[in-house]
Amino acid sequence: MTQKRLNSDESDDGGPIKRIPIAEPCLGAAELDNVTKAVESGWISSAGSFVAEFEEAFSRYCGVEFGVATSSGTTALHLALVALGIHEDHEVLVPSLTFAATANAVVYTGAKPVFVDSHSDYWCLDPEKLEDAVTGRTRAVIPVHLYGHPCDMDAILSIAEKHGLLVIEDAAEAHGADYKGRKAGSFGRISCFSFYGNKIITTGEGGMCLTSDVAVAERMRILRDHGMAPNRRYWHDMVGFNYRMTNLQAAIGVAQVARLDEFLVQKRSIWQYYSANLADLEEDGLLALPHPQPWAAQSYWLYTVLIRGGIGRDELIKSLANRGIETRPAFQPLHLMSPYGGGQVLPIAEELARTGLSLPSSIQLSEEELAVVVDGLRSLLY
Repeated sequence: MTQKRLNSDESDDGGPIKRIPIAEPCLGAAELDNVTKAVESGWISSAGSFVAEFEEAFSRYCGVEFGVATSSGTTALHLALVALGIHEDHEVLVPSLTFAATANAVVYTGAKPVFVDSHSDYWCLDPEKLEDAVTGRTRAVIPVHLYGHPCDMDAILSIAEKHGLLVIEDAAEAHGADYKGRKAGSFGRISCFSFYGNKIITTGEGGMCLTSDVAVAERMRILRDHGMAPNRRYWHDMVGFNYRMTNLQAAIGVAQVARLDEFLVQKRSIWQYYSANLADLEEDGLLALPHPQPWAAQSYWLYTVLIRGGIGRDELIKSLANRGIETRPAFQPLHLMSPYGGGQVLPIAEELARTGLSLPSSIQLSEEELAVVVDGLRSLLY
């Protein structure tokens, strides 16, 4: 079973445009079979066997002892922060160049997100700028494995240990990525994943916290379920949340985890195609291509380039869209937005946001579709 793409746009001559998506879920017979089993069992909410099975399978894949499935990647981040005691007296260091959920989860706790600039070579939080942001109120740091490229975890963990900081990995985009032979999501006290529909594996919506701390895992499970005492129904020793994943979602997740390595092979193939066929545009100064660090085996989530010449980035997005090619700009720096920041200047993050462009990276793209993307870029930039 494959997904049918919607081609609702029209070309200049009135004919349909074949849409080439930035990302799309890859669902098949195994996912459908699991969902059918969940429906037939009658357990479709959070009390079903697939939830625990998904937690165990994904945590084992990442080399972490415990998984706590959640309703989204955002709730996973919030759950992690609350479980570790982050509150209004604290500051939490986060990269400015990330999706808003990373900072929003900090704000939900009452703590203050403090933004750190990006590394110019691989775009994640720059460890050399991290220590300068530490104050007496700093309690935690959330490194984000941006676009699937791992952060420099050795450097970050060293700084965190020096200052007594908690490390919470935001691995929402890094399913299956490696840092020096260890899976992304296996370094922090807690790591958080998203299974939104555009991620490498998906449950539609959904997320998960991973930890090897049994006490932290138990606290997250209680907080996830309204703070209800595990051995005393309807008794609440703490204020919790309804952050549970449904059995239907987990049924899809179990099938997706089994296919994760297969998906990564396909993602790597897309990456290699773009890198080989766009190299001359980089040589001519029109693009800057992503170049993984030698210590990183990334997840290849989105192939993201920097526009260095030719037409502007935003005009390029519109022109490619007119050809049915879906792209998206890089994340906007959070320190420039009124809910979070004001007054900071983070030049690397700002430049990456101004020029960054993510290309179609769907697992299901054909080589012919990839060629259309490359030809479109070539014709518009030269």
